[in-house]
Amino acid sequence: MSDEKASLEKDLIRDLAELLRETGLTEIEIERKGLRVRVARSAIAHTSAIVPAAIEAHGAPVEANPTTSNGHGDPSDHPGVVPSPMVGTAYRAPEPGAPAFIEVGATVSEGQTLLIVEAMKTMNHIPAPRAGTVAQILVEDGQPVEYGEPLVIIE
Repeated sequence: MSDEKASLEKDLIRDLAELLRETGLTEIEIERKGLRVRVARSAIAHTSAIVPAAIEAHGAPVEANPTTSNGHGDPSDHPGVVPSPMVGTAYRAPEPGAPAFIEVGATVSEGQTLLIVEAMKTMNHIPAPRAGTVAQILVEDGQPVEYGEPLVIIE
């Protein structure tokens, strides 16, 4: 690899990293002239703001520690995690002012809508991959989400 090409690749990576920082994204991937570059940084789970709201709204004991019930601090490691299938904006209800699709402690059936992710002006219903009980809701209404980001944990 020539020094000039290596320098261009380093500049591209730096530019992509800067773009991640500016936009708040955690991952970006591009392909140009046969060169594929992916730059990622670790995402921070948004559980701390949700847990107190869940306690207030339901009066049910909810673990204040963001560690999931499988003992891992990262919700994406939980076997019951439902990840976002796309980049977009998560909505917990079908429309503003309507009741949420699910709440912590609710029993859901396979295929039931958990929430909506809006992407490119299309409302995509996110179905439960299996039946179970909603243990955690990891996103707030109107929160931007990224591909693979944990949305809900079903136990």
